[in-house]
Order: sequence, then structure tokens, then C-alpha cells
Amino acid sequence: MKSLPKSTFVLIAALFALGANAQDLTGTLKKIKDTGTITLGARESSGALAYTLGDGKYVGFHTEMSEKIAADLQKQLKMPKLDVKFQPVTSQNRIPLVQNGTVDLECGSTTNNAARQKDVAFAMTTYVEEGRIVVKANSPIKGIADLNGKTVATTTGTTSVQTLRKNKKAANMDFKEVFGKDHADSFLLLESGRADAFVMDGQILAGLVSKSKAPADYKILGEVLSVEPIACMMRKDDPAFQKAVDTSIQAMVKSGDLAKMYDKWFVQPIPPSNTKVGLPLSDATKQAWMSPNTKPMEEYAVQ
Repeated sequence: MKSLPKSTFVLIAALFALGANAQDLTGTLKKIKDTGTITLGARESSGALAYTLGDGKYVGFHTEMSEKIAADLQKQLKMPKLDVKFQPVTSQNRIPLVQNGTVDLECGSTTNNAARQKDVAFAMTTYVEEGRIVVKANSPIKGIADLNGKTVATTTGTTSVQTLRKNKKAANMDFKEVFGKDHADSFLLLESGRADAFVMDGQILAGLVSKSKAPADYKILGEVLSVEPIACMMRKDDPAFQKAVDTSIQAMVKSGDLAKMYDKWFVQPIPPSNTKVGLPLSDATKQAWMSPNTKPMEEYAVQ
């Protein structure tokens, strides 16, 4: 029997390796490879982290970061083309849409906490948020102690009011809660006088104030309610996908691209009004980039 040329064995080995690699793919990476599509969860009014310009155009620090992650996944999976789809999500439906497979990766303004870790997985922390209070500039409210008997707005599906109630300064305090369907709706409750204060992530409040009709009419109080790690969210028990996402983010940190993205969205004028949010990179966020981790909110302490 005539022996096969050496080149044939090399070709067979290469094809076998390719087949093995394809079989090795599981979970979300396999889904992306098989469908040629990745679906990113997008927020419509989460400050400079993630928002919409309308007509299906989503922008922001975390939105741009998620697009770069998708591009890196395309290279890793050796795909000539990857269709990137955006699925708008809200505070109420973001976790169910990740769990049921509608959304593959949600990079918005989701706090990584112990309760949510039971339902979903998180990438490394890419933004460390401070919970704050915004009021009208002429309001007598100067801090948590002044909220007694007041109406406080927040957004349905978020943890801000629960965090406020856990604060020692809010002990035995009685205030009424009103809920907006999204952050823009919650700000409208304050703007229209239906709420005395709006409790939410500081950067979201800063973004909403900067884009409002009269930014000088509002003030964000200095008191910090909470320190919260914000991260991209994905399905549980998918370590290969989680590693791929984290590897992409860490590469952005190392190259300086993530810092440039941050400056673009939080320091420079941003669309549609070309106003500045004006939040320089914090030491807490910088530290999270330098020491990648998925610690939940409960492991952070208010200074």
C-alpha cells in the first residue's frame, strides 16, 4: 500500500484541530459562532454610561466598550463577519432578558450585588459608582436627614431607595416613594415638582442634569449613599465567555483605550447637546481597572 504524502497528514491534522476547536466551543461563544450574531443589551437613559440618540443609535462609555468587546470576540472566533444587534433593556427586564438568552451581554449601568450574582454573572468592574441625591437648586434639602416627610423619586427595578433606607441616617425616617419607568422619567418627576428629590447613581444624575433644559436649576448633594461596582452582565455558568469578555476589557485597560473612552464620554462634550458631564476618572474606578475583580457591592464600604 502506497503511503500518503507528509503534506496530507499535515492537512488532516489541521482539519482535525479545527474540528476539535469548533466542538470545544460552548455556551454563548458557540451561540455567537453558530448564529453569526451577538445581541448587546442597551440602555436608553443611563447617563454617559449608556444612552440613546434615537433611531436605534446607542452610545456611551459602556456601549462603546461593548462594541469593542464584540469586535474582539469576532477576532477570537475567527469570524469574517459578526452581526452586532442592540436590544434596549430597562431596569426591570434586563436580568430576565439575559437569563432567557435574548441578550448575550448587557453593558449598561447594572450594579453587581450579591442578590444578582445568584441569577447572572458579571464581568470585571469597569465603573465604580456613588449613590447620590439630586434636588432643585433652591431646595432646603441638604442631605439624607432632610428627606423626612418628603417625596423621593427613583427608577423601578433599581436598588437606590433600598440602599437609602439601609443608611443609618435614614433610620425611623418616613418619606414617600414614587417611581419612574426609566431614569429620564424619574428625573421628570423631580423636574415637574412631583418629587422633592431623586435618588440614583451619581453619574446618571450628572448626565441628566447636564442635558436638562436648565442645568443650573439643580444640585447634586455631596452626601454619598453607597459605593457600587458597575459591570457588564451575562448568563451564569459560562466561564469561557466570561473569560473572553474580561480578556477584552483588560486589553483595553493595558492599551489605554478604556481611559480614552472614559475621557470621551465623561470629560469631553457629548451628544446630542454637546454638554460635559464633567466627572474625571475616580481613584476607585482606576483601582478596579488595575486590580480586576467581580466583588459585589456588599464588599464595598461607604467612606
